[in-house]
Amino acid sequence: MAAHSPARTRLLSVLSILAALLLWGGWADAAAAEDVLDPPSLCHAVSQTVAQPMATPPAITCKGEAQGYQFGSVWLRADLHRHNVDPHDLVLKVHSSRFDRLEVAFVYADGRTIYQHVRAGDFGTHWRTGGQIAFEAPVRDAPVRYVTMRFDRLASVNLLRMRLLSRGEAAIQSTALSICVTAALTLLLIGAVYNTSLAVSLRRQFPVWQAAWAGSVLLWGVIWSQLGLLIVPEMAGTFSSQICTALSCLAVTFAASSAVTALDGPELPRPARWFTLGLGGFVSFLGLPLALMRSGPIDAAALALGIAILTLLACVAGCLAFAWRRGSIEARTFAGAWSIPILTLGGVEFVDTKTIFWGGGSQLLILFAAAWQTIWLAVAASKTHANLRIEHDRARQAEAQAHELARRDPLTGLRNRRGFIEAVAPMLELAQSGSSPAALLLLDIDMFKRINDTHGHDAGDMVLATIARRIERWEGPMCKVSRLGGEEFALMTTGMTGFALEQFAESVRLGIAACDHHEAIGTGTVTVSIGIAEAGRDSSFRELYRLADEALYRAKRLGRDRVMFQGHGQPPAMDGMQMSTLH
Repeated sequence: MAAHSPARTRLLSVLSILAALLLWGGWADAAAAEDVLDPPSLCHAVSQTVAQPMATPPAITCKGEAQGYQFGSVWLRADLHRHNVDPHDLVLKVHSSRFDRLEVAFVYADGRTIYQHVRAGDFGTHWRTGGQIAFEAPVRDAPVRYVTMRFDRLASVNLLRMRLLSRGEAAIQSTALSICVTAALTLLLIGAVYNTSLAVSLRRQFPVWQAAWAGSVLLWGVIWSQLGLLIVPEMAGTFSSQICTALSCLAVTFAASSAVTALDGPELPRPARWFTLGLGGFVSFLGLPLALMRSGPIDAAALALGIAILTLLACVAGCLAFAWRRGSIEARTFAGAWSIPILTLGGVEFVDTKTIFWGGGSQLLILFAAAWQTIWLAVAASKTHANLRIEHDRARQAEAQAHELARRDPLTGLRNRRGFIEAVAPMLELAQSGSSPAALLLLDIDMFKRINDTHGHDAGDMVLATIARRIERWEGPMCKVSRLGGEEFALMTTGMTGFALEQFAESVRLGIAACDHHEAIGTGTVTVSIGIAEAGRDSSFRELYRLADEALYRAKRLGRDRVMFQGHGQPPAMDGMQMSTLH
């Protein structure tokens, strides 16, 4: 089995620690399930909206359910004799919901009542991470007998989540919930930023949708967890709840779009793709009126939205399964990423998660499911992107090798004429600008046709290869070498002129004459004739080659195995004219 990459190993370690925290939170909350306040089972009363604080509640009844409170006030009373909590050490935690004002009255056994309150837009110091509001009963000698809560313009009693616990438990759970929320938001932030960068680099649709999904869930998590109140305290309460509803619907749509657009091949039929995308748009459309709703059948609307989300999840799962069976690699990647969110979003519709995970409930589960999916896809996209980069680099390397091979002589490995002209172009530019002198040396093997005729073409090829290996020794920044064709070789030098250039050419001639060709032709010696032409300010390669070729021709006519020099602008020398020789 292949070893995990360091990034994936670190990811698994972090997720394992967070999973352990979540399991501990679920176990701890299950052990304290008797401290949960079930709003429909509490004694209640309904009245018109009460303008003044610390008002006396109307007649409270413990029968039936509260009705007609959405435009008024609803009073809920918890009798502590029915709960296994210490009445001297008491904290009430309420999950923030859609209401205008919440007033909590701690009624003590000695008849004293102490009031605390929050209102939409101002939770003061009562807000806690995880979308909760905490009310601590002041410590007195007398125990707390009742806890009465008055909600003004509450959207739905069924949406309330309330718990009673001790101060120590409240502090521990708030800390644990803060750690988990911060970790999940950090992972989402990393995933959102990374997927955005991938969308820019890959220029594909699904990273854009994935970045939108991660960004919307990140924003939803910041608002739901109430960490945003550190920056904008006025968002507390109803406004935050409405924004969270809209963002959650958008996030589901973005997530479905990222999965479907990733399956852009023939593995997924077009009708299935468009139906799933259309259903995702319908979920967002259905979420907008629910986000704005403050009264009316809000519970029924929430149920309809839950059914639509489950249907969308089923469609996404069906698309992934169908594409997987067709051999889609993207479908396998998204199946691993979507497995946790699908199970989570589907599970919270059937399992009561309101009070687990220190009051974080289904929202905390969804937050971690989103972080799981985002990081999973980021890692998978990174791997895919890395493979694409590797393939691209290999293709560029192969292209570079092919480009280089096209400019090399297959027999000797030296540059051919095309490669030589490209290599010496910078040297000629320096010579033309007067920065550094340059010269072209043309070498031609003497009596090479006799070698082929006497010893065969294989022997001739061996001679060429041996001379090429000797010439290659001079290859460097100051000298470029090549085989121009047949038995003709060339060297372009820079930084030398006059006597130094002639001495260099002579060393080349002598070095070639000293080559051992015993394996090819026995004890015979192979010599070369060399023609030299120096570059001037107006020299082109063609002009320089013509001058060097004239010098080489004169070397051949004068008996071969010698160096002849032709200065730039000097007229072609004829027999009997003054010439420079070193032999």
